[in-house]
Amino acid sequence: MSDQGQNVKSAQRTLELLEVVARHPNGVTFVELAEQLPYPKSSLHGLLHTVVAMKWLTLDPDDRRYSIGVRPWEVGQAFRRSRDIVIRARRYLREANEALDETVQLGILDDLDVVYLDKVEGTKPLRLVSNVGSRLPAYVTGIGKALLSGLPDRVLRERFAGQELPGYTSRTITSGDRLIEVLAEVRRQGYATDDGEYSHGVYCVALPIMNRQRQVAAALSFSVPKARVDNGEVSSDRMIEVLRVASHAISRALDTASSAGEAPRLAEGRAE
Repeated sequence: MSDQGQNVKSAQRTLELLEVVARHPNGVTFVELAEQLPYPKSSLHGLLHTVVAMKWLTLDPDDRRYSIGVRPWEVGQAFRRSRDIVIRARRYLREANEALDETVQLGILDDLDVVYLDKVEGTKPLRLVSNVGSRLPAYVTGIGKALLSGLPDRVLRERFAGQELPGYTSRTITSGDRLIEVLAEVRRQGYATDDGEYSHGVYCVALPIMNRQRQVAAALSFSVPKARVDNGEVSSDRMIEVLRVASHAISRALDTASSAGEAPRLAEGRAE
């Protein structure tokens, strides 16, 4: 077996081990694990030693039972942070949707992908079809470019400079160098757009959501059929205006999560 194949097999075994232990709230012994997992006992011993040392599992020295350790909880806090963003942003997604009756989405960056955390659909007959939990390459979407604009220049150069990027439509940015230039412009103007770069006929406007440290924590976007922009039914400027109020409100909600302060409603038409 190749090194890569062996690494995949080891990773699979580790995850299977954690899942089995997680099903036993009172802990599980080595003998019980050996009965439930089809691994050689020597391999199981080595695997347990490693995951205990890395604090993914704990071993009670008295009854010799393995239980879930602290590391899964620590990793789970990353999910909790994403969930907190969804909870605190939901009100403002609804208000943005009510302002224009267009689909508004919330996303975060995972490596170089955008992951969609939440959305509120418009009610118009022609609307974007997308799924919460899905992911796309960030460079092909407006919301993804808003997120990428928050990465340091050094990281952008390391990941994109001189790279040829896969194209999805004739409008996709396929030059990493050109993408870096576009992201610099996104920073200057404070918003990003996507005009059919991933899906033909879809137009997207997106703004970043900043945290207390002035880092990009998430992003909001309107995704609409390009036909409604072309016929003047909705404008890019109006979408930016609504998203700016929503993004500022969400930023303040994240900053004051432990207080009772209220952020302004979109009906006020401006950010205070």
